[in-house]
Amino acid sequence: MQSRRDEVLDYLSDHRVATLSTHGPGGPWAAAVFYVNHGFTLTFLSSPRSRHASDLAVDPSCAAAVHEDYAGWSDIRGVQLEGTVTVLSGSRQREALARYEAKFPMIRPDRAPEPIRNALERVTWYELVASRCFFVDNSVGFGNRDEIPVS
Repeated sequence: MQSRRDEVLDYLSDHRVATLSTHGPGGPWAAAVFYVNHGFTLTFLSSPRSRHASDLAVDPSCAAAVHEDYAGWSDIRGVQLEGTVTVLSGSRQREALARYEAKFPMIRPDRAPEPIRNALERVTWYELVASRCFFVDNSVGFGNRDEIPVS
């Protein structure tokens, strides 16, 4: 039988979009980003001029949620993370790019249309390292939420 921790890691690997929650001078904010996970670490890219990137530059604390658009209450499942975001550079950015291209081959230079290639030259790479993780699974019971160890 698969452990709950492995189930959550599979869930993160099987999904593509996380909703980031940040807080900055303009107050709370949420933004959807494509991500790739390496364990409980999410790598994403964004414009450094975006509101969530500006917020993270002031306060790197962040929360994220990964879930689907469920129709019924008892179907709701998803992952909630909290942690700290850092900007990637050098070898860490190259490693993240390789993982990202494996999950999203449409950004590879040999496949990406020119507008995507141009946009990728202007993005910043970020990494959310989770300090806490919760798995919501209403199929077990309404409001069921288990804390999953991240280390």
